[in-house]
Amino acid sequence: MTTQHTIGEIAAEIPSSVRVFEKYGIDYCCGGQRPLEEVCREHGLSAEALLGELRAAVPGNGAAQDWSRASLRDLMDHIVSRRHVYLRTELPVIAERLVKVLEAHGPRHGSSLAPLARTFTGLREELETHMRKEEVVLFPAIAGVEAAQTEGRKPASLPFGTLNNPIRMMMHEHDSAGQALDQMRSLTGGYTLPEDACATYRALFEGLQALEADLHQHIHLENNILFPRAVRLEAEALAHHRAG
Repeated sequence: MTTQHTIGEIAAEIPSSVRVFEKYGIDYCCGGQRPLEEVCREHGLSAEALLGELRAAVPGNGAAQDWSRASLRDLMDHIVSRRHVYLRTELPVIAERLVKVLEAHGPRHGSSLAPLARTFTGLREELETHMRKEEVVLFPAIAGVEAAQTEGRKPASLPFGTLNNPIRMMMHEHDSAGQALDQMRSLTGGYTLPEDACATYRALFEGLQALEADLHQHIHLENNILFPRAVRLEAEALAHHRAG
C-alpha cells in the first residue's frame, strides 16, 4: 500500500480501512478512483500519516468480511439480502418521517425541509429502479459469466453486449446517488438539528445519516469490488475461448 494507490483499491483490499476514510470524510465509493496522495492534499492531511493509520487498521480483529476473495455470487447475494433489503425497509420509513416533520416544522424550516424532501424522493425513486435493474438484469448476467468460467465453457451472448455496458449505467447512477447524498447533507448543515427539533425530527436525521453510511458501503462493494472483478472475469473468459 502506497500513496499512489487509489482510495477504492485500498478500501477493496483492506475492508477495515473504510472506518479511517469515514473518520476524515473521504469518499471511498463514488470518488474511489483518485490516488490517496491527491485526496490527502485536498483534505489538508499528511499522506504518510494517513498511510500509517490505514496500515494500523490492517489487523483482522473484528474487521469486515473481505469480499474481494469471495465468489461473485456470494457477494451479489450479500448485496441483495443485506443492502437491498435495508433500502427497501428504510426508504419508506424515512419518507414517512419526512412527511410528519414537514407538516409540523414546515412553517419554520421549510427552506431546508422542502428541498430535502424533493431530493430524498428523487433518490428513493432512482434507488428502487436501480435495484430492480441489478436484480433482474445485471446480477443474473454476472452470475452466468461466473458459472461459465467455473464450468470451462464460453459465456453466453448477452443482449446488451458485454457487462461493461450495464455496469457503466449503474456507476453513473451511483454518481447521481452520491450527489443526492451530498446535497441532503448540505441542505441540513451536516444534519444539524434546529433547537425546536422534536423526536421525529431527530429520528429523521439519524435515519438519513444511517442511509448515507450504508449507501457508501453499498456503492463501494459494487464500484470497487464487484464490477471490476466481473469485467475482468468476462474479459478473461472471452479471451480464453478466442485463443482456443
